[in-house]
Order: sequence, then C-alpha cells, then structure tokens
Amino acid sequence: MDEVEAEAVPIDVTDADVDMALDACGGDPRATIRALLIAGQFLERELDEARQEASRGYVRRRPVRREMAAQE
Repeated sequence: MDEVEAEAVPIDVTDADVDMALDACGGDPRATIRALLIAGQFLERELDEARQEASRGYVRRRPVRREMAAQE
C-alpha cells in the first residue's frame, strides 16, 4: 500500500475509545494528551528504525546487524 492509499483509509476512533483513553489517565485530559503524544513519538521512532533496517537489509541485500549478532 503506497502513501496515498494509506491516507485514504479512514481511521475509526469511537467515543468509547476516547473514554478509554481518558479513563486510563484518571480522567485528566492533559495527562491523556501527554500520553498520546508520547505514544506517537515512540511509534515514530520505531517506524524510523524499521525504515533504516529495511534500507540496509533489503536494498543492499545484507543482513541487519541484529540478525548478524544473533547468529554469532
């Protein structure tokens, strides 16, 4: 799926999902927003790492460093 197709897929967030996020943070909206921002940053880092590994591992057809270390 390319980037244009991914943007076309709607993200379904219900009121129940929002309530669950608020409940997880004790009903504090600022804490909920902070937690969601932290989660988003964490996922961005994970995605960046995955992109870097894919670039090294798939484009150059070389094993990723983690795989090489596991084999030793």
